[in-house]
Amino acid sequence: MSGEPAGSRAAAGPGRDVEATLVDAVRDSRASAAMLYVLEAGADSLWLAVLTGVPRQIAAPWTRVALTDPLPVADAVREGRLVWVGGTEELARRYPRPSLVLPYDFVLAAAPVADDGALRGGLVLLWPGSHPARLASDERALVEAACRRLGRALRAAAEAGEPVPRERPRVVAPEPDRELGPPEALAAFVERLPGGSCALDLNGRIVFITREAAALVGADPADLLGAVPWEALPWTDVPEVEDHYRAALVSKLPTSFTALRPPETRLTFELYPDASGISVRITPCGPGPKAPDPGAAPPSGPSRATVLYHLMHLAATLTEAAGVADVVEQSADQLLPALGAQAMALLAAEDGRWRVLGHRGYGDAPMEHFDDVPLTPDTPAARAMLTGEAEFFGDLAELRRAHPRAVHRYGMESWAVLPLIASGRRIGSLVLAYDRHKRFPATERAVLTSLAGLIGQALERARLYDTKHDVARRLQAALLPHSLPRVPGLDVTARYLPAGQGLDVGGDFYDLIRLDDTTAAAAIGDVQGHNTDAAALMGQVRTAVHAHATAGAPPGDVLRRTNRLLIDLDSDLFTSCLYAHVDMARRELCMATAGHTRPLLRHADGRTEVLAVPPGLLLGIDPEADYPALGFPLPPGCVLLLYTDGLVEDPGVDPDDALDSLGDLLRSADPADLDVLADTLVQRVPNPVDDIALLLMRFGTTGG
Repeated sequence: MSGEPAGSRAAAGPGRDVEATLVDAVRDSRASAAMLYVLEAGADSLWLAVLTGVPRQIAAPWTRVALTDPLPVADAVREGRLVWVGGTEELARRYPRPSLVLPYDFVLAAAPVADDGALRGGLVLLWPGSHPARLASDERALVEAACRRLGRALRAAAEAGEPVPRERPRVVAPEPDRELGPPEALAAFVERLPGGSCALDLNGRIVFITREAAALVGADPADLLGAVPWEALPWTDVPEVEDHYRAALVSKLPTSFTALRPPETRLTFELYPDASGISVRITPCGPGPKAPDPGAAPPSGPSRATVLYHLMHLAATLTEAAGVADVVEQSADQLLPALGAQAMALLAAEDGRWRVLGHRGYGDAPMEHFDDVPLTPDTPAARAMLTGEAEFFGDLAELRRAHPRAVHRYGMESWAVLPLIASGRRIGSLVLAYDRHKRFPATERAVLTSLAGLIGQALERARLYDTKHDVARRLQAALLPHSLPRVPGLDVTARYLPAGQGLDVGGDFYDLIRLDDTTAAAAIGDVQGHNTDAAALMGQVRTAVHAHATAGAPPGDVLRRTNRLLIDLDSDLFTSCLYAHVDMARRELCMATAGHTRPLLRHADGRTEVLAVPPGLLLGIDPEADYPALGFPLPPGCVLLLYTDGLVEDPGVDPDDALDSLGDLLRSADPADLDVLADTLVQRVPNPVDDIALLLMRFGTTGG
């Protein structure tokens, strides 16, 4: 079963061949559903192109997936491997965001789709919850074979000028795996069974219903055909009903529930799903308590289960958003496909003027019209923010009547303008635009208002986050050298990279001090912690080292005097530091260390050695600590690397092994361009767990 079976049918063209290949993949692997994502060359996002076995609205939250998103398909494409999730518990542990939205029983595989070494997208296959928790070897082979066939099909479509569109994913009907008899015979067979029966397609619409089933739910069969139950029958518009439908649809496992048809008829619904839809058995289960009068049927619009679905997914997504840009991206990714809108803009009020925080679907020119303009009440966005009340315009005429002087269509036909409120304060407006005439019933207005509330809270947190990071960056820039001095015969570059979490400020520092025409001093250190306290102490340590160095103190004395200063400051933070005195005339290097990482020296021939500086205690521990110094020769063309431990700190890796790896990288790299070399060294730690500071010095062939 490890071969690559041919497609089940001829395709009408390259684009259709992609769809046929996806259906074949589902059939051959015995999966229940599949989603094919495409990756454009040089892009950093996957776009859902084709799906089968699940309706578009289920997959709407994942229409666009960034390669950095915590999702199986993103991991599979980014890492170039098959990702297997063997059940609900594993999904919740490894990928909490999708598990919160899809808490149903299923297993999945995600794998990269490539052709001739070029990544073209990703494939997601779903199996029913009855599938074993492990992927069999023959199933893995089938998945990998399907990915290869899809890669070839995507390449053929692109070469034929028919690339798979990303704007709106295509839903492909699964291939039937059974022969059906004459419709009249099947209908008669079902009518003879006790109770009522109906069938739902993958979108939840009723495609068949018996007379008895219609009588049990209290409606005419003609009114039910083609309708979604929770829209045609108001008493089923409760979250539990649609949730059971979603559970059956995703898990492909039978499920059942009871519902009360007013005033006192209690019915049992049994759902039996497969790849083409859901069969439903309806039977009475005896009288129940009388239901309250439901009143008039609610107007059309998103059901309450759909509301909860998108609210829950957006809330889960926004908890991971850090800055304002993240909130804009996450909101657009969720809202536009879920609500069927074509454009979105987030506007904030600052000092009586509008600021466009971000947008999707609009060009840059329209947004430039709104950015930095006065906050006047005669525009929809301003009125919504100033009054705290949403405005809805089903067509251009409504917009013109309400705001005759502020009409800007930009190809749109209807709009929802919602206030963004955080902690009771009105902070801006959310504009959603549609390219068609649209009504906004009360239920949909409630949905949009709730979504805007979530975005407003997230936006306030994100703006605070951005402000803190801006302050942190400014503080760090003020504490580190603005530039490095020029020393004859010495080329120098430095880097500072904050850790991947927390504020962009910490206790790492570096410095280069020109003492005279032939001597200089270099220092690098790390104050314990990753916060403003560590940064403040770092500034004091760097100032002390600088002062003692310019006073002419030798390396050991510089560290001894700085240590006593830290003792006098009575700080509870300890500091590592390495100090080097460079004599270009004598081509000598004299160093002392206070518990700092060992420096590396790369010789002109590429040989790299760890310089064994005599150890000394961290600064701030013992007022009587001594810091012995040791001299080293500086052969022409050598490169000295001073760095903090973030460059070699890797959880689960032995420190000596990490130092050896750094030495190998320094040896193999080209030292001709120090800036390129510094970037290469820093990039070896893409997500540092601690701050990184490094100082690179290359010594020329002549001194002085």
